[in-house]
Amino acid sequence: MMEGKLLISQMMERAEKLFPKKEVISRTHSGIHRLTYKEIGERTRRLASALENLGVERGDKVATLAWNDHRHLEAYFAIPGMGAVLHTINIRLSAEHITHIINHAEDKVLLVDPMFLPLLEAIKDHIPTVKAFIIMTDEELPDTPLSPIYSYEDLLLEASPHFEFVKDIDENTPAGMCFTSATTGKPKGVVYSHRGITLHSLAMGLADSGGLSEADVCMAVVPMFHVNAWGLPFASTWFGTTQVMPGPSFTPELLAELITSENVTITAGVPTIWLGLLKELDANAERYDMSSLRAVLCGGSAAPMGMIRAFEEKHNIPFVHAYGMTETTPLVTLSRLKSYQEDLPTEEKLQIRAKQGCVVPGLEIKAVNDDGDIEWNGQDMGELLVRGPWIADEYYKDDRTDEAFKDGWLHTGDIVTIDEEGTIKITDRTKDLVKSGGEWISTIDLENALMAHDAVFEAAVVGVPHPEWQERPVAAVVLKPGAVVDKAELMEFLKPQFAKWWIPDDIIFMEELPKTSVGKFQKNALREKLQEHLV
Repeated sequence: MMEGKLLISQMMERAEKLFPKKEVISRTHSGIHRLTYKEIGERTRRLASALENLGVERGDKVATLAWNDHRHLEAYFAIPGMGAVLHTINIRLSAEHITHIINHAEDKVLLVDPMFLPLLEAIKDHIPTVKAFIIMTDEELPDTPLSPIYSYEDLLLEASPHFEFVKDIDENTPAGMCFTSATTGKPKGVVYSHRGITLHSLAMGLADSGGLSEADVCMAVVPMFHVNAWGLPFASTWFGTTQVMPGPSFTPELLAELITSENVTITAGVPTIWLGLLKELDANAERYDMSSLRAVLCGGSAAPMGMIRAFEEKHNIPFVHAYGMTETTPLVTLSRLKSYQEDLPTEEKLQIRAKQGCVVPGLEIKAVNDDGDIEWNGQDMGELLVRGPWIADEYYKDDRTDEAFKDGWLHTGDIVTIDEEGTIKITDRTKDLVKSGGEWISTIDLENALMAHDAVFEAAVVGVPHPEWQERPVAAVVLKPGAVVDKAELMEFLKPQFAKWWIPDDIIFMEELPKTSVGKFQKNALREKLQEHLV
């Protein structure tokens, strides 16, 4: 067999040649832009040429602080296409953490959406490796103490549209990097290779995973700074998929309008995004046409079964549960029914599809506890381990590598069960499990049960110290607008579903729940709030 390199530049080259008329619909501060892949390809080559003119060399880190739009897409291909490394910075991290990751990565150039200039201006004296700031706008350059600054569009006008993507690099060369969102400690860097991203993109196209194809219209709502928008911009470009990029400060109303106007077929995001969309559809279903949607991909944290049921039964929108991490590029498992499970009763099918699903082809999983590998019986719990060609094998220049990468496996920190069909169910993070009287209680199961109540919008459960039982679960609940329910009613709602000792000691009603930069419940902050309340 021939040894063909797997390089990210091949994805854009294919889109230019085979799908020059297909569109990228991009929403920016200045409105909606419609560009073909032919135009995106030329702009990508111009950006690579411009970066080379600024002195960017192979192996240099070029960072982005940007929303999901066409300029960010061009950076996705221009930077690795010239042999440099794309570093997408999570705009929702603290200034301290952003300073840390820019310095840790040693970013040489920053591509910045204008609205994030104040953030960089505040830390400009603490990021000495950065030699240039490129402002991603088609408007006049703003006044800023950052220096030197360049206009993205002006640089493109002055650069060559005939830049040749580099080919004489190894497919295992770094192409991109992301940092974890770090609920505790400093963010950890993960580096992605050309080979890893390419193989992950292939997996997104498999019929039993994302099933992404040229015929789709894909709207990645998950940010492009969060695990490369789950790899969807790479795969969509390679496959010639029409892309809808929702841009800055979107709302559930805007997402619903884009799905309707652009006939979106597949979209992806975290549960909090879909809770917001569901709320909008429940209130104003007649305003929107969701009939084009064939899949809503949901990951990042466990989706409540009640939300899955509402999407499918009330709005006829197929909902697909997936699981992954920054360290896994991110796709690991995806929940689809096997052919012989289609005839099961509706409730049983929902129970299966509310799990995180089976491992995608190309990866291996297992789960371990103190007794070794767990049995695949759907009952035993253990930490999920993953390995495969798009799984990281270390953190970037970080001593914490030894904690997570052992014996050729990534130790995820997620506690799971695996049933006889190979379907995994996340029961908790190791740090979030409640250990009461020596027994584990899954906060995720309790949260999903609470969110199945008609009055509950969001729910999070944490363990708080207990003098007798070591820890006990306490729930925090946000009600739907106008809903009325008391603690006793919610307790009664839970009792038939769980053993007595699983029932939370208390339920606290809150206006909103603290969340991480990627929309997950921020359990450490919530734990502090609840402990203050209970004192």
